[in-house]
Amino acid sequence: MTKREYFIIILILGALATISPFSIDMYLPGFPAISKDLNATIAQVQLSLTAYLVGISVGQLLYGPLLDRFGRKNPLYAGLLIYIAASLACAYTDSVNSLIMMRFIQAVGGCAGMVAAQALVRDIFPVNKTAQAFSLLTLVIAVSPMIAPTVGGYVTAAFGWHAVFIILAAITALIMVGVYVALPEGQQPDQSISLKPKPVIKNFLSVLKQEQFLLYALAGGIATAAPFAYIAGSSDVFMNIYHVSEKEYGWIFAFLAFAMIGSTQLNHFILNKYKSEQVINFTLIYQTVVAVLLVVGSYYGWYGKYSLIALLFIFLTGQGLLNPNATALSLAPFTKNTGSAAALLGSFRMAMGGLMSAAVSIFHTGTTLPMVSVMAGCAVTGLVLLLLGKRTIRHRASRRAVEDDTSVLVSTRMEH
Repeated sequence: MTKREYFIIILILGALATISPFSIDMYLPGFPAISKDLNATIAQVQLSLTAYLVGISVGQLLYGPLLDRFGRKNPLYAGLLIYIAASLACAYTDSVNSLIMMRFIQAVGGCAGMVAAQALVRDIFPVNKTAQAFSLLTLVIAVSPMIAPTVGGYVTAAFGWHAVFIILAAITALIMVGVYVALPEGQQPDQSISLKPKPVIKNFLSVLKQEQFLLYALAGGIATAAPFAYIAGSSDVFMNIYHVSEKEYGWIFAFLAFAMIGSTQLNHFILNKYKSEQVINFTLIYQTVVAVLLVVGSYYGWYGKYSLIALLFIFLTGQGLLNPNATALSLAPFTKNTGSAAALLGSFRMAMGGLMSAAVSIFHTGTTLPMVSVMAGCAVTGLVLLLLGKRTIRHRASRRAVEDDTSVLVSTRMEH
């Protein structure tokens, strides 16, 4: 594979994976306008975000078996077409309940890109290269939060929030063309994969029995849900508490998204020296410390707009380290059923994201405390699960007289 081919593949996979981040972030500056136009509260509009995250969670479970049975591209095309139709329906909705429903359907279609992108990384690249590939993929994904809210803010200000969903449909249509023209087929269809409920559930259960997958899917999935609490609460915090404009909010969101871009690039080089396991351990510890500072400072009213942004920047830097390493370690043990494993991983992450965004909405108090408290809970829970899970796996390994932990946990460290 030439460098040019590698770049094109990563770019297309990243574009597929950015469909959902764009769908989540681009309409955030329009929350106040949507609330006004649809005669709804901010909390009700926030539920449209929760509906999207729940839709991603449900949809990924459907696409896992489909991607294994029919190959990567045909289910992907079907999902993207559903997404385009639902996006146009969102643009012309006249009630908040209809918006919530269409956002769910939009997510069910769009999540095909997320599952297919992760499965194709595992198909195309060798296991010792997947962490670096996921780092580059995360870099492409991380650019979208810089662009999406900023573009969304200008689009909303100039044309109204309806135009955001029309643009999303148009972008997805262009991505479909790129998939058709330049993306490799990946794993061939496997007719032995059954789509009947019992075999599908059995297949998922076989994935869940893999200890390494379970460890990093749970710990990583909960820890990486923290940004969803930030996404759900940030527009209310900055626009209603600190009274920034739609355009200024877009730039703040873009600046904080840069935290993930920088750490993703750093992760690319760190992996030449350290294992993914070590990177995750360190990241969760420092995120927990920063999260405690956020909660305590918010409770006592220590932070102004800029100090809050600074601490959020430090916290979100960890996501560029957590996400690719947790993904790579979760999927590393699989050569078969990769689509199902990717679907379970993505589904759990989005389910956690949906729960965290819903929690911010439910506990809305008009302060920063609900947002930062939920973020802190994600970091602390992720760290505890990681430490307890690794101890449990090692205990079981010793009972089975396994001499080396590396026979239990498949490493993603680069080979020189």
